[in-house]
Amino acid sequence: MANPAHLSSGHLEQTIAEPLEFSGVGLHSGAPVAMRLLPAPAGSGIVFRRTDLDNFEISAIGRNVAKVSYATSLMRQGVLIQTTEHLLSALIGMGVDNVIVELDNLELPILDGSALPYVEAFLSVGIRAQRRRRETIRVLREIEVREGNKFIGIYPGSGYRIQYAIDFPAPIGQQSVSVDLAAETYGVAIAPARTFGYQADEKRLRNMGLIRGAGPENAIILDAQGPVNGPLRFGNEYVCHKVLDLIGDLALAGRRIEGHVVAERAGHAMHAALVSRLLKDRSAWELAHVPVASSRPARKIVADAAMNEVVSPALLGV
Repeated sequence: MANPAHLSSGHLEQTIAEPLEFSGVGLHSGAPVAMRLLPAPAGSGIVFRRTDLDNFEISAIGRNVAKVSYATSLMRQGVLIQTTEHLLSALIGMGVDNVIVELDNLELPILDGSALPYVEAFLSVGIRAQRRRRETIRVLREIEVREGNKFIGIYPGSGYRIQYAIDFPAPIGQQSVSVDLAAETYGVAIAPARTFGYQADEKRLRNMGLIRGAGPENAIILDAQGPVNGPLRFGNEYVCHKVLDLIGDLALAGRRIEGHVVAERAGHAMHAALVSRLLKDRSAWELAHVPVASSRPARKIVADAAMNEVVSPALLGV
């Protein structure tokens, strides 16, 4: 096996090296679900497969976006897959381009409410470079979505940078964070951030058919004083979870984005609206290959990838 350090910084598409299994309950449905992640061929993208419905497949792309109120869901020909954002966020954050996601119910398992279980699983089996150059959606000019005091915009820029600000009722208040996904920070700074909700809203949301699988083991639950199931994993966990959601929602553009995103008081619906507006305006972006950041010729890098090397995402710089 060649030295993984010789590979370029994520210029090749990647998949997981081995199948992975997860189980649990859906955050909103409360329904039990078993899920498997399978390695997928280069160029196939992220594809969900309902094993309980004759292996019906739904690609994780913008035109299949369905409900985007309290979670981001996909639908094709009446078949629904709910709450995809945490897994999609982990895949994009850790540089996994191609995977098949098999599940035997309509909603993904919430696990611990964050993307950390996915990240840990990816690292446990490794991530494999594939024989295909990775393409990004390179933003060429700004796209913005406004709704009252809520805002989200995407702008040209190198790398994939996100600036997010929130303003929630007490005890959260105002928080902001700025992250650069090219700096290998996702697994530490973003993935552990859990979903959260207010105890006072529980009855209302359950009456709406939501959060039926939520509990202290998979969400931060807040009363007027703070988390009732603390402590927080880090001080700005709330806004970092919004970044986690945003990364997952923007994954529905179909490729990792090259540009800068700024969001203020946004949410799933505005995230999805930005993806829709971006994809519809073909003059605002272009497909671009990730540059080969290596002193060796490109043909040598591809030859190494053909050996099906399994390397750590950190070593690949993604």
